[in-house]
Amino acid sequence: QVQLVESGGGLIQAGGSLRLSCAASGDTFSNYVMAWFRQAPGKEREFVAGINRAGNGVRNADSVKGRFTISRDNTKNTVYLQMDSLKPEDTAVYYCAADRRGTIITGAYDSWGQGTQVTVSS
Repeated sequence: QVQLVESGGGLIQAGGSLRLSCAASGDTFSNYVMAWFRQAPGKEREFVAGINRAGNGVRNADSVKGRFTISRDNTKNTVYLQMDSLKPEDTAVYYCAADRRGTIITGAYDSWGQGTQVTVSS
């Protein structure tokens, strides 16, 4: 199973940008569909964006379309989430997740990172 470590979170003003990174180790990275999820205080974890194994197919939640971009570099075993035009409602812990067998939509995502906090001030 792959191990995941997120980085890049922090405190940012509304309208600003952040880029999250998730470094993978322990298995062949390109075998995994990757995704970002987030969980805000008092809310359930929600899907943010996913990317297929080759990096040529993505899916985004409606709430982040046009603002967030997921990408991956299979040579660096890393997936990224570029977050632009951030809003206070984007405040959450952001988690990287991996799935070995499914697709972006059907994946069980049984490998998770520890999460990184993103706080957007108004």
